[in-house]
Amino acid sequence: MPAWDEYKAEAKARGSLAHEVYVAVSTPTGGPEAVKAVLAEHLTYIGSLEESGAVMFAGPLSDDSGTQMQGVGMLVLQAASIEEARQLVEIDPMHVSGARAFTLRKWMINEGSVTMTMKLSSRAVGLG
Repeated sequence: MPAWDEYKAEAKARGSLAHEVYVAVSTPTGGPEAVKAVLAEHLTYIGSLEESGAVMFAGPLSDDSGTQMQGVGMLVLQAASIEEARQLVEIDPMHVSGARAFTLRKWMINEGSVTMTMKLSSRAVGLG
């Protein structure tokens, strides 16, 4: 297996985007009451990260069947390093309170697309 930087250079040479971001998966450590107790603070914090440009995407994940919520969340961050991303995730009220624990990984985005609709007169933006 090549080292990360070597793989990134190879991806760029192939014409891939090779844009690095960080993905945190946050998993409850106890019951839903602990998560609900800090949910408002968590959402405010995530909103502040979004406002600063650090959050690309954030939201809950379903269980394996796709039908139930389990309190697991995913956060895709733009940061200068994995250390910076870790600091941002560590001070999330969910993690400070112990309601959730997280894993953090670097993700290299190579391919994909996003479709966006902008309605200027109503100032509405949609993804789809």
